Amino acid sequence: MITLHDVHKQGSEAVKAAVLAFGARHPLNNTGRGAGPDWHQAEQHFTRLIEIIMGAASLQDRAAAAVQRAENEAVHFLLSVSNVPGYRCPICVRRQAHVVSPGPTLEAT
Repeated sequence: MITLHDVHKQGSEAVKAAVLAFGARHPLNNTGRGAGPDWHQAEQHFTRLIEIIMGAASLQDRAAAAVQRAENEAVHFLLSVSNVPGYRCPICVRRQAHVVSPGPTLEAT
């Protein structure tokens, strides 16, 4: 499976900018490692995006070519959201929703 690093290395200037924008949406937490993107997390989330896209493919479309199509779709996704103000990574949003959401509560009747 293709990595963000590969996409950046092989891509056009627009693709490189989209990869950098995606990385910027994954800032390092206050871990003392300095400022900048958390490339490990961004890489994991890019891989997860590809997996989600592949999972949406029909059973007939899950051949080896489906991996490349999913990778291409993930790159197109990065391009489409790279200049959207306030955009947040959908994987981050999903994880935060699961952590923050307290779930249903039972109220006394």
